[in-house]
Parts: sequence; structure tokens; C-alpha cells
Amino acid sequence: MYLHLGSNVTVPSDDIVGIFDLDNCSSSRITLQFLRAAEEEGMVFSVGEELPKSVVVCCPEGSWQRVYLSPLNVTTLVRRIESGLYEEEGE
Repeated sequence: MYLHLGSNVTVPSDDIVGIFDLDNCSSSRITLQFLRAAEEEGMVFSVGEELPKSVVVCCPEGSWQRVYLSPLNVTTLVRRIESGLYEEEGE
């Protein structure tokens, strides 16, 4: 199953480690260090051109972690997961 993050970007739901509110997590020094390090390593991907509202951390099996900055808020993303409003593979 895949979760749609916005702007035609989907990620496998099994790869998701966490979904975080950008406003809340950006006030933490440790989180800012994590995001800065991930960006320096080329692991941060912006979803669309809108102002990001959430951070989705993924760790695909056999690959490096990926951090997505999504314009969708945490509540929307969590609702999609909980209600099954995500895509099957190949859709």
C-alpha cells in the first residue's frame, strides 16, 4: 500500500518510520540537526512547491532513509492511513 504525500508523490506505507508536524518539530534543536544532516546527505525531498506542513521520514528496506517535506498536514496524512485512503501498488 502507498500513501499519497501530495504532488503525485507516494511512498510505500511499510517504509514510513514517522510523520511529524513541521512547526512542532522545528522548534527542537535535535530535530533541526537531523533535518540539516539529512539535507546535506541529499536525503530530503520537497513535495511540491507549497509551504511544507509535515515531515515524513521513510526508511526503505535495503536503501538509505528519505525525508519528505509534504504540504499536507499530519492529520490529513494520518487519516489517509487509518481510513485506507491510500493507493494499492500499481494504481
